[in-house]
This record gives sequence, structure tokens and C-alpha cells, in this order.
Amino acid sequence: MSADEQRAAGVAPDMVRMSVGIESIDDILWDIDQALEKSRG
Repeated sequence: MSADEQRAAGVAPDMVRMSVGIESIDDILWDIDQALEKSRG
């Protein structure tokens, strides 16, 4: 989606898109923890 389409859909630039498949909750939480650690620098 273009930036204009995102805004029209109510998506702000500071939002994070997360796509989750059929996994155990432990795997999902581990992935989120890893992403947060990397985002902290």
C-alpha cells in the first residue's frame, strides 16, 4: 500500500505490522522478544 492508502486505512507511520501463522505461543513470543531486542540497538 502507498503511504496515502495506509493513512486512508487508519494505519499510522509509527505502527508495526505483525503477521502470525499457526505456531505455538512460545514460538510467537520468542520471535517478538527477538525483534524487540534488535530494535533496541
